[in-house]
Amino acid sequence: MEEQKSQSTVTNHQDAVPFYHGTKAKLKQGDLIEVGFNSNYGQRNKAKYIYFTATLEAATWGAELAIGEGQERIYIVEPTGPFEDDPNLTDKKFPGNPTKSYRTKSPIRVIGEVTTWQSHSPEQLKAMKDHLEKLKEQGIEAIED
Repeated sequence: MEEQKSQSTVTNHQDAVPFYHGTKAKLKQGDLIEVGFNSNYGQRNKAKYIYFTATLEAATWGAELAIGEGQERIYIVEPTGPFEDDPNLTDKKFPGNPTKSYRTKSPIRVIGEVTTWQSHSPEQLKAMKDHLEKLKEQGIEAIED
């Protein structure tokens, strides 16, 4: 059976709202999240893209898996420019982008914070971290630009 691949397409930011960004960074309303900072994932290279999602589930993983000791946070964000489906997920794991995950080279603006959300269970979090560690051992990075 031939694997289906989702086409990465630039999307208008009004197609799906609200958008979320999970992180451990402490931000405030109006702050811009921009490319050029070290990524929270993989080898922590300078980020070429900013990642965000239209689902709280994906944002929860982002907050829980982010590197650092800070509090896990989920921000409500708005893109300031064009964006596309995240090929790290759509082409490799979830054809059709059911996670509603996106990336952009333009800043995203923090417009609020989700203060009440459900964390994954310790068992789910451990399983995900173990899976990511196995991928890393195989030379597969969580984020490929």
